[in-house]
Order: sequence, then C-alpha cells, then structure tokens
Amino acid sequence: MRTRTLAVLALVAACGGRIQPPQPPQPPATAPGAASPVPDAPSAAPAPTAAPALTGALAPGAPAGADAVITGRPVIPATWSLAGKGVAVSGSRAMVVSGHPLASEVGVEILKQGGNAIDAAVAVGFALAVVLPEAGNIGGGGFIVYREAGGRVRALDYRETAPGKASRDMYVDSAGNPTEESLTGHLAAGVPGSVAGLHEAWKAHGRLPWATVLAPAIRLAREHTLDAARSRAIAEEADRLALFPASGQQFLVDGRAPPPGTRFRQPDLARTLQLIADSGPRVFYKGQIAELIVAEMQRGHGLIGKDDLKRYKPKWRTPVRISYRGYTIYSMPPASSGGVTMGEMLNIMEGYDTLPPFGSAGYVHLEVEAMRRGFMDRNRWLGDPDFVDLPTDRLLSKSYAAELRRQILPDRATPTPPFAAGAGGGTEGMETTHYSIVDAEGNAAAVTTTLNGGFGSAVTVAGAGFLLNNEMDDFTTAPGKPNMYGLIQGEANAIAPRKRMLSAMTPSIVLDRDGRLFLVVGTPGGPTIITSVYQVIVNVLDFGMPLPDAVAAPRVHHQALPDVIRYERGGLAPDVVAALRQMGYQVEERHGGGHSGDITAIERSAAGWVGVADPRAGGGAVGY
Repeated sequence: MRTRTLAVLALVAACGGRIQPPQPPQPPATAPGAASPVPDAPSAAPAPTAAPALTGALAPGAPAGADAVITGRPVIPATWSLAGKGVAVSGSRAMVVSGHPLASEVGVEILKQGGNAIDAAVAVGFALAVVLPEAGNIGGGGFIVYREAGGRVRALDYRETAPGKASRDMYVDSAGNPTEESLTGHLAAGVPGSVAGLHEAWKAHGRLPWATVLAPAIRLAREHTLDAARSRAIAEEADRLALFPASGQQFLVDGRAPPPGTRFRQPDLARTLQLIADSGPRVFYKGQIAELIVAEMQRGHGLIGKDDLKRYKPKWRTPVRISYRGYTIYSMPPASSGGVTMGEMLNIMEGYDTLPPFGSAGYVHLEVEAMRRGFMDRNRWLGDPDFVDLPTDRLLSKSYAAELRRQILPDRATPTPPFAAGAGGGTEGMETTHYSIVDAEGNAAAVTTTLNGGFGSAVTVAGAGFLLNNEMDDFTTAPGKPNMYGLIQGEANAIAPRKRMLSAMTPSIVLDRDGRLFLVVGTPGGPTIITSVYQVIVNVLDFGMPLPDAVAAPRVHHQALPDVIRYERGGLAPDVVAALRQMGYQVEERHGGGHSGDITAIERSAAGWVGVADPRAGGGAVGY
C-alpha cells in the first residue's frame, strides 16, 4: 500500500548505501526517436528491513485522484523575504504574464485586436527580443506547449541545432577538459530557431496578419524606456559585451550600462524586425539577415553557414502527459528534458498519500530524493530524439516510479554515484524567459525561450542588432565534466552536426480533475527550471496554496551532481538545515545568496483568471 510518510519517517532505517545507476538497456532495434525500454529497475541497495518498503500502490479505499494528507502547517522561516510578496492580477476574460511588463502589455494589445493565444505568443516573443535582451531573442530558440480550447494539445520544438561543421570534441582541450569557447564568442552559437518557430506556430494557429503581430516589437525597438532590472542586467555582462564591437555599440554607453530611464533605441534591430514582418522567416534563413549572420560568423571564425540556416526546421512533437492525483499535466518532450524529468519526480511523489509539512526536513528529504532520481535519468538517457533512442515510456511509467521510490530511505540521504571525478558547481542563471497566455476563448500557450547564458554568446550580429545564443554549452561538451550549470551529462547529449542540444525548459499546462484548463506555468533558471515548475505545481495541488503564495514560496534544488541541496537565501529554517545535514545531505545556500527562477503563471479562478509574475524578478501580469 502507499507509504504513510509520517510513520515511515519516524522509523530508524538501516544505514543506506549509494544509489546504483540504471544499467544500460538492451532494447530491440528501434528507429531513432522511438521509445525503448529502460531496465526493469535500477540495481538499488536492498530496501532497509527496519522500515516498510516504499511502494506506489494506493492505500486501501483511496481514490486515484485523492489529495495528499498534509501532517502540519508550512515551515516558512521568518528570514524568508518574499513571504506575502506575490501579487495576483485578475482578468475576467484573458491573461498574459511574461518576464517584462511591456511585453505583457503587448500580448494584451494583440488579444484586444481580436488575436488569439498564439498571435499574442508570437507578439510577446518578438517584444521580449527587444525589451529583455538578456533572454528574449530572435537569435536563440525555445518551446511552446499549446492547448486549444477544444482540448487538443500540441508541442512545438524550435530548439537551436548544432552547425553542420560541429564535432563531438570541439570544446575539449588536449587534457580532455572543457574550454570557454562554448560560452562566449562565435563558436558558442547554435543555429537559431526562434523566428522559424514563432512563424510555424502562427501559421498553424494564428489569426491576425503576420505583420500585425510584429508591429509592437518594431515600435519598441525604435524606442522604449530602459527599466532598472534591464540596466542591472546589462551592467552585469558589460565586460563580455564590450568584447564585441556591435554588442558594445548596441548596449553600452562609454563602456557602461545605460542608466534606468534611458530612452533605449535599437535601430538595427527595428530594421531586422521590419524585414521579418515584411518577408517572414525566409529573409532570416535565406535572405538578407542570413547574409549578415554568415558574415558575422566569418568575422569571428564561427561555424554557422548558409546551408545550416537554409536547413533549419522547427518540429511539432507529442507533448509529455503526466497524471498526478487526478490532475493532468502537459509538458515539453525531448529535446527538452523538462517534461520527462518533472514527470518522474511527480510520479515518485504521487506514491505518498501522506506528506510532511511544506518546508520541513521530512518533506525536503522526499522531494530532493525524487529530484535526484529524475536528474540521474535525465543526464544518462535523454537527448535529441532524432539522434538517440529514448526510453521515455518507461521513464514515465508508474511502475518505474514505484521502483525508484523503493530506493528512498526514510531518514537518510542516498548519495548520487560519482559518474565522474571532479563534479563541479555552477550557477543557475536567469538567462531564459517564460511567458504564459490564456485568451478569451480559453486557448492557452506556455512558451519558454532562451539564449542560454545571459546575453547568450555576447555576440551581436553587426547590422542586424540581435544577439546570438551560446546554446552549444548545453550539449555534453565533455562527457563526465560539468557544464556552466554544473550538470554532468552522458553520451546521449554529445555534440553531433545538426543535432538539438538537450534543454531543461519546462513549459507546462495543468488540467483539473474535470479536464478543464487550470494552470499555465513555466520559468527560466537553467536546471532549476524543472524543479521550480515542479514545486509551484505541487504547492498548488498538494499544499493548496493560492497562486501568489505558491510562486513566492521558498524553493530548493537538487540535480544529482553536484550532490548538494541548494536553497534560496533565508528559505530554510536553521533547524531544518541541521536536520538535513544529520540525514547525510550537503546543504548550501545558493551562490551569492540569490533566488531561483522567475515563474510566470496563470490559474483559473471563479471570476476568470489570476496571473502572477514572480516577485523574484521584474516581470508583469496584465489581464482584462
């Protein structure tokens, strides 16, 4: 039966060993991208005899859609600075929430002109390329999960691809260590997908003319007022931007970030957007803009060529579908790891019909062990489905979650096995952006888009006014070695020409138990994207938090390696940290004492919709 968590945590378990990684599967031959099995179970340490085994079966008489029983009040320390800071914006008909208030206003402007959720999503995407240059982009890529009001759900993959001249070891030095060339400069850039992807979404589902949905972004590129958050973001990356003349000219004044209140003008970007509005994606991939990209690559000895741009295509994929306590969650499939990894975590946690209080050591222990196992499988198995066989059906099965759950000891950490020596740290950046949209008809779009690092590669295409990504670092640039986010990944995500690099982006849509649209949610944050989206969803579904509190609540993160629980400044009580260390965990406050993620979310309400922009950052919600 389901484990009664409170009782289990009170028992003393046998001393736990390490988790054993799943053994390589022996699948029958399958076509690339087809589902293939994983082992029936990882070779785990024997279940402790002093405690009942953890299983995924329902307790007798418990309905499949039953709520979890929470055993106490939330444990939120007085040191948590965001308590009560979440702000709900109401809209009776529609809602747009994005990483910048101006972009959210653009979305509502398009909806009021008769556009639908996809029209607004395209308009917001291009607007973010102007007003949120550290993450919004036309030189990067992203993912859309879209649900029509009638119930059909689709997933669009417009992730960047490796250039045709890319090679497996292109970022490894003679000693086998990763170089910095995957982070800054022309070699770091993958083939951009955003323009093609947004056009594909519009072509399939948009309603307004293409030029109409780009018009607000063009207007903002000609001039808008720089806010304090964007001035700080430019200042943080000023040294990198100054390395490249076009970037310095675009973003810096006398080598420094322009102050808040500056009338920010981007004439090259305005011309580029006007060309795209007039000619569609062809001008970007085969015409005048493509020529500027290739010329920039030649100046900086990059790899993207004319053929790479001509061959780029976005891809419609089948979304990941997860059932959790009677709710249904749709999220992004590979080449994003977000949906599969979050699905594993949710499936593991669903097996507990009683949960310790939010923020308690007992609860953090359970969710961290679920995170650990999800990321172990992510880092081992997942990659571009057009290049590797993915065991997604097995990874998302309830029976596999039960096997993983049996490994979790009731009062001890189960350390991650060392896939490689020297697992490094890494920071979880804010260099992606997410926006959530619900239109007046009930269509919903969850969109996450990125340049990867802040301001991507720091290279601005001269004459075109937009930044190029540094997504090549999201590949396994050196198997067994950490990337910029500290992720240690395997061969499934190794570099290959025209392959999509694995992502953590997790745009998600949640339906209630009656199948109605309930939540639209996503965030930036590197690998913390997955754990942040997971935590907001369970804060609402399991702990019954109002959406502003669910978004503002403190977050923790664990990604298997480095084997560390990272928590936000002031987010865990001292006695909780001490108890976790007693359980064998290494626990650290986030580097620099910062926060994790920038959730933008929408929830159904009795009066329509509630939108919440994360108080951690400078986004905005606009409804009507």
